[in-house]
Amino acid sequence: MADTKPVNLMDKIVALCKRRGFVFQSSEIYGGINGFWDYGPMGAELKRNVRDAWWNDTVRRRTDVVGIDGTIITHPKVWEASGHVTSFSDPMVDCKKCKGRWRADQLPETKCPEGGPHDYTEARQFNLMFESHAGPVKDDSNKVYLRPETAQVIFVQFQNVLSVSRQKIPFGIAQIGKAFRNEINPRNFTFRSREFEQMELEFFIKPGTDADWHQKWVAERLKWYETIGLPKEKLSIYEYKKEELAHYASACVDVMFAFPFGVQELEGIAARGNFDLSQHEKFSGKSMMYFDDETKEKYIPHVVEPSAGVDRICLALICAAYTEEEIAPGDTRIVMKFAPRIAPVKVAVFPLLRNKPPLVEKARQVFDLLQPHFTTEWDDRGNIGKRYRYQDEQGTPWCVTVDFDTLGEKGPELLDTVTLRDRDTMKQDRVKIADLVSLISQKLRS
Repeated sequence: MADTKPVNLMDKIVALCKRRGFVFQSSEIYGGINGFWDYGPMGAELKRNVRDAWWNDTVRRRTDVVGIDGTIITHPKVWEASGHVTSFSDPMVDCKKCKGRWRADQLPETKCPEGGPHDYTEARQFNLMFESHAGPVKDDSNKVYLRPETAQVIFVQFQNVLSVSRQKIPFGIAQIGKAFRNEINPRNFTFRSREFEQMELEFFIKPGTDADWHQKWVAERLKWYETIGLPKEKLSIYEYKKEELAHYASACVDVMFAFPFGVQELEGIAARGNFDLSQHEKFSGKSMMYFDDETKEKYIPHVVEPSAGVDRICLALICAAYTEEEIAPGDTRIVMKFAPRIAPVKVAVFPLLRNKPPLVEKARQVFDLLQPHFTTEWDDRGNIGKRYRYQDEQGTPWCVTVDFDTLGEKGPELLDTVTLRDRDTMKQDRVKIADLVSLISQKLRS
């Protein structure tokens, strides 16, 4: 008898991610490694587009933000000063029967595979930082950590950036980079991983302006998610209660997204006071004071921190884009409806037939015309319908087909025109090759 168990949405999305080259299990040929993921051709482009969108909108299109690119491994005292060495931990429990291991606040509701309820140990703290050693000798004097966040590099370089950037308070320092957390129980595909990428901004402000700047950045970040194609109705915010805040924070808001597995955090926006700069001043002995040469005030700046995860945003985009449409009875089209600015490939070029040299030559000319302007893909495999479906599944907004009309075989009025097919509507328009670059550019801006 055939298995009639329904396939849930997340299973379909994970299958598509592998089938179309978005995400692969790391080291898959060796059985994989839990909490680590590799991005295939489409996933690498998607991630790059997310990073570029964030960097362009957060850094390049603002006059009050500059960027840095800091190291993954820093002096270990950085993490002592930030509190990560002593307090960056999760409570962990083990089941004595099945040997399973979980965070104490995320215990499974299912019965133990060994029978009956789980038999848990007492919770104990587990530090989430990955340890390593710098240099040839492996001892405590050479112990270092893979950074669990990108923010601290910004704080320790605050004075250097201030002196070279000609910025004044208020201003921000942004960074995109890898971070590592030895999660007890990675889960939900790429949502919670042990290696991930962060996009963080530390926006330095005058003490007493925290509430205003925090509200501004919450509004700014919510608007940004809509610009990259996340539907407004799937976005929400969670405002931390006073008892939930870190001891140094005056406010914190999480931007939430409705994933198929539940509403989860995409980004945290925290008003962190001057805790981080003060700690690094204390531990390093170097001043983190700012002198305002207009008001003659001297103070340690406060900071508002929008901190987003690239991998989580990519997963949210994939989940939001995944669409099944019934074209005809028994014929379902799977289409990834990415916003064009985020789509991995912007346009695909097809010769109608691969065994007709005049068509292939003309299609190559069209490809060469488009490639300098857009991420463009060449596809001549299979019939034209299958090619459209393939491009739909990887989210390509437009497909250009060179056919016999392009060569003028049905009359001079169609010479040097092509079919431009829209992914979402499947509508096909006849356009001039000479107009393609301007037309697609206009569609990308709309």
